[in-house]
Amino acid sequence: MKLGISIGYSGGRVELPVDFVLEAERLGYDSVWTAEAYGSDAVTPLAYLAAKTTRIKLGTGIMQLAGRTPAMCAMTMSTLDALSGGRVLVGLGLSGPQVVEGWHGVRYTRPIRRLREVIDIVRIISSGEKSAYDGEIFQLPLPGGEGKAIRSRAKPQPNIPIYLATLSPNSLELTGEVADGWLGTSFMPEHADVFFEHIERGAKKAGRSLADIDLAVGGAVAFSDDVDSLLGRHRSGIAFTLGAMGSKQHNFYNAAFRRAGYDEEALAVQRLWLEGDREGAAKLVPDEMVTQVNLLGTEEMVRERIRKYRDAGVTTLRLAPDGRTLGERIETLGRAVDLVREVAAEAVAAGG
Repeated sequence: MKLGISIGYSGGRVELPVDFVLEAERLGYDSVWTAEAYGSDAVTPLAYLAAKTTRIKLGTGIMQLAGRTPAMCAMTMSTLDALSGGRVLVGLGLSGPQVVEGWHGVRYTRPIRRLREVIDIVRIISSGEKSAYDGEIFQLPLPGGEGKAIRSRAKPQPNIPIYLATLSPNSLELTGEVADGWLGTSFMPEHADVFFEHIERGAKKAGRSLADIDLAVGGAVAFSDDVDSLLGRHRSGIAFTLGAMGSKQHNFYNAAFRRAGYDEEALAVQRLWLEGDREGAAKLVPDEMVTQVNLLGTEEMVRERIRKYRDAGVTTLRLAPDGRTLGERIETLGRAVDLVREVAAEAVAAGG
């Protein structure tokens, strides 16, 4: 497994953990991933990190498609890739109706068709072809107007990897069909089939296999003998995911947990959250759910979690090292990479 780190997005003040990323690069981590919601964007921090680093790959986890035209996605990724010396991993996603309609002012309609067409257009433009496309959602040039098909002035970069952050069965199938990688969330290696079956089905439609797709998933990693304390610190984050990451009608994260067998628990947490009882919602999150989406506990417990991801077929383990200070997070970063190497050595010794 390759290793990546997730640094998320900033709050009220934009802050980048540059020293943390530099240490991850020194330790051999393969990629660093930013995020965006409705504050700081995912791309600008990577441009800054591109100037500070030399080897580590730079991933958007994710760029929201509702906020960018397909051509702007292509322009952004090609510019950043050129500036970084070819280190960009482009993570794209649809977000959900609350953000798409409430923040970007775009109707959340036919999302999977939109995602497919965006990828088509991005690849057309990045390959150096003219911007000619006749889709169900996008038409380039717009018919009946003065536009014309245009070829990008940038150097063709047809091989920039595109990752999709998808959760629903149909969108997972699309990922297997058209993407280079999958950015998984709400993922539990014990229930990998909930996701991988659909990705594999899409891959087969395109004449590929699951092995052709980088399966990039993971969670928080933290070491402590006080496991209950770790569970308590991460319980509220899962409650937020189940209750706030979408509306009552459309919460794709909640639906993913329900498909993994947590139907009653996920709905109960969501209900309390939407009623305003966030503390009560967090208390309803089962210990098992917290442990299965993260890598928490003693060194042996974390080692066993890494084995679970390896055995499930994960190819990139994306970690968010926990810690109250930068020093603690950097220490966790190092301990995690040591354990991953130990687990990899086990597989080699066993002939796997």
